[in-house]
Amino acid sequence: MEYHEAVNYLESLDRSRPKLGTETTARMLSTLENPHEGVDYVQIAGSNGKGSTARMLECVLRSADLDVGLYTSPDLNDFRERIRINGRKIPKARVCSFVEEIEPCVSRLRASGDAPTYFEVLTVLALRYFGTKDVDVAVLEVGIGGQYDATSVVNPVASAVTSVSLEHTGILGESIEEIAYDKAQVTPAERPLVTGADDRALDAIQAETEVVTVGECEADVLSWEGDMTSPVETSVSISGPDWDVTTNLPLIGQHQATNAGIAATLARQTADVEASTIERGLRRARWPGRFEVMSTDPLVILDGAHNPAACATLADLVDRYEFDDIHLVFGAMKEKDHVEMAAALPDLDVLHLCRPNVDRAASPETLAGAFDERTTHADSDSAVLDSVERALDSASDDDCVLITGSLYVVAEARDRWTQHQIPKRTDTPAAARSMLSDVHVPGNFAERVARDTVSRTFKTHLRKEQAARLKQTMQSIGGTCLISEIDATSRHVSVVLSGTVAQYERLVDTIEDCEPGLSYITHQLHDVTDDGADRYPWDADTAIMGILNVTPDSFYDGGRYDRSDDAVRRACEMISTGADIVDVGGESTRPGAEPVTVDEEIERVVPVIERIADADVPISVDTRKAAVADAALEAGADIINDVSGLADPDMRFVAADHDAPVVVMHSVDTPVDPDHSVTYDDVVEDVVHELGERVLLAERAGLDRDQIIVDPGLGFGKSTDECFELVDRLEELRALGCPIMVGHSRKSMFERIERDASDRLQPTVAVTTMAAERGADVVRVHDVAANAAAVRAVRETNEANR
Repeated sequence: MEYHEAVNYLESLDRSRPKLGTETTARMLSTLENPHEGVDYVQIAGSNGKGSTARMLECVLRSADLDVGLYTSPDLNDFRERIRINGRKIPKARVCSFVEEIEPCVSRLRASGDAPTYFEVLTVLALRYFGTKDVDVAVLEVGIGGQYDATSVVNPVASAVTSVSLEHTGILGESIEEIAYDKAQVTPAERPLVTGADDRALDAIQAETEVVTVGECEADVLSWEGDMTSPVETSVSISGPDWDVTTNLPLIGQHQATNAGIAATLARQTADVEASTIERGLRRARWPGRFEVMSTDPLVILDGAHNPAACATLADLVDRYEFDDIHLVFGAMKEKDHVEMAAALPDLDVLHLCRPNVDRAASPETLAGAFDERTTHADSDSAVLDSVERALDSASDDDCVLITGSLYVVAEARDRWTQHQIPKRTDTPAAARSMLSDVHVPGNFAERVARDTVSRTFKTHLRKEQAARLKQTMQSIGGTCLISEIDATSRHVSVVLSGTVAQYERLVDTIEDCEPGLSYITHQLHDVTDDGADRYPWDADTAIMGILNVTPDSFYDGGRYDRSDDAVRRACEMISTGADIVDVGGESTRPGAEPVTVDEEIERVVPVIERIADADVPISVDTRKAAVADAALEAGADIINDVSGLADPDMRFVAADHDAPVVVMHSVDTPVDPDHSVTYDDVVEDVVHELGERVLLAERAGLDRDQIIVDPGLGFGKSTDECFELVDRLEELRALGCPIMVGHSRKSMFERIERDASDRLQPTVAVTTMAAERGADVVRVHDVAANAAAVRAVRETNEANR
């Protein structure tokens, strides 16, 4: 079964109304021989905050080195976002095999009058995946209520009810007490239920079961928010009976502090996690679309508030920031209380109404009546991104653009910052056919149009309505635009653009004149194709970063330069033979490397940096610890090389405070864990997507994209074949609009060629040549002279061909 066929089958399932009861889910699991049994499950119910709490708990448990499954809803772009293990989406191949296996069972149940819903089938998919992969813990966000939700087919080891408000009254009950009773049925057999509920809801829950209460005051676990530590983080303190936690949290507001307390309590119940691990995990918890600050000039906030209570909370959070005018972009579902939502939102100056591309969405004309008392004029657009662009165009740097009303609105708006135009090499019909197959264009049609796609080609993901508009525009100027066969109205579909440079120039002009909602595509096409001005060593040509390990245990040169005099001598030698940057590292990331304390790492690198800081080339510090980076920059270093990809939450702020470029590497484990394998759907596109999220974090801290150098992380959670594929398709990382670094020197990816690290110079130089040809901005190597010569040869060849 092809992936687009599997997706279309799942999308065809009924989702018009939730079904009460777990019997259908249990029957499907029984058909699959109950693959979910044997896993520890945590169930999280609640009217608001259950998704955020689930995400925080997952981050804490992963910080305790557990393998963790996470099942949440809804998704923003792709239903596979709902089902993750250790942060990674379920692979497409798993979806295909599951649909093939479950389809006969669904047909039998449908014939008997018990047709499974979309949510029930996805729940079975998640439970099967978690069981098959034998995760340590799986965290399940309840869909609706608790007692009759499909996730209640499991017997949880711990559970929570985050909050209770009036919702789904036709299903759960007409009163707070009835709804609280229903949610309380997720209580585990052997532990008390954790809850942030209060007042009548708490009374109703306590009448049903033993509880651990969490809140700002008068609770078993106290959890309160402190001051904002930056525009994108807040401080939080949590105090349990015999444990205390203080940390920064990327999720802002007292309600998120309460959710953090619930997550911390569940982590203690589930795995007896230490306070320091809870602090580390909470600091890493990010939840896209939930009070997400996308930029600060102007201030742009995305929030999926979809009911009056959530809108009131949003208004309180927005009030913390200083700005001149509010430009509100608002869209909502038909069934929501639009008048009460509008009344709860902050005072606004400019209103943009829009309709996300889902059947349940209310029209801008319907929404306008809810704002009659708030403004005399509203601009209306049929598409979310049209409204977003108009709001951004009209806002000054001192204004606030607030985008809210529904997660569907937020998902479409977020595309502006997260979707990339990935350049594809289609210089032969065979390459074009392969690429078209990857984006689910039917084989016979792909065969016919392959020759027309042999030109400059980009792949992107758009909402289906946007894709249709782009196709019409591209075809009108003589270019080619192909759309995948996946039938998912509210989600992304793959789109392939192919044309000449002149056609792309006309496309840019046409979109900027007529399609404001697609203008972010033109910005990214400019980023991919423009050379820009020289600011750093890598701007003019491929720069050589020379590796200087002042460690006793690095895989190739450990122990050679751990004395300061030897290190300085080596640095001078590298500079004299062509190094454009010297990278000083004090901790090995090889498999099995012993961890180094912050103080010990500083003692290794800072004395060397101080002695070479006046060299004619920039000095980089190779570290994954923000405290070490800060000390190194104070000592005279110019660049941070972070092999963990900003895993230390303070790293991006250290770089921004020093206005220092930072290398952000794609890394699964640091140090490398040779026993940890990762399944990629497409290693290059997956790396681009995951690095894109890290780049956003660095941008929000205050760095520009030309200061954020992306490294695909050869050897870090990739097989040998995947490493070579990343090198071969290196140009695709241009989609991120950042400089690209390749670190391949003498790595194990060359074992097929030369097994011993001491004999891997020749394949290293060969890949340096390939990387330079494919546009790498920096190559990181041990052997400077030989690799610098390879880069010069590429430069001479390119200049001869001009």
